[in-house]
Amino acid sequence: MVRGKLVFITGGVRSGKSSFAEHYLMNEQAKRNVYIASGVAVDSEMKERIKRHQDDRESYPVDWITIEQPRHFEQVVPQIQRGDGILWDCVTTWLANELYEGHMEEVKKQLYVAIDQLLEKAQVVVIVSNEVLDEALSKYEYTAMYQAWIGRIHQQLVAKADHVFEMEYGIRHQWK
Repeated sequence: MVRGKLVFITGGVRSGKSSFAEHYLMNEQAKRNVYIASGVAVDSEMKERIKRHQDDRESYPVDWITIEQPRHFEQVVPQIQRGDGILWDCVTTWLANELYEGHMEEVKKQLYVAIDQLLEKAQVVVIVSNEVLDEALSKYEYTAMYQAWIGRIHQQLVAKADHVFEMEYGIRHQWK
């Protein structure tokens, strides 16, 4: 079996990452379009963002299967079929959810194993993440820890990726 393609998309908040990722995946014409959502509607802003993403997907000419997976990313693997197209939105939200539980070394290992397993099944895996490292490391301990973790995870994902895009103001820059 041929390994699926891994695409990593990053950028600032509201930079057009999700829309670009959705269109990228639809253009791949996979057997199914699977959206893995990491967000949890904990406040009105997050509820609105989730609703906007749902409305966007409903407006497209293809069907989407949505899997709500705020933690334990590895649990999505059994739900994926050969030839699927996967869009995971997003790593930064998932990491924030996981950090509350601790055991990050094990979580990180499980993440990479799960991505490799998905690439064995899926036609394409598109991963979206926010760019939070454009600024200096935070003086706050937990924020700095989060920045360090997301930096390491991003580097590993970029190393594994076939294509890497950064979105700025709705414009894509391809780095790899």
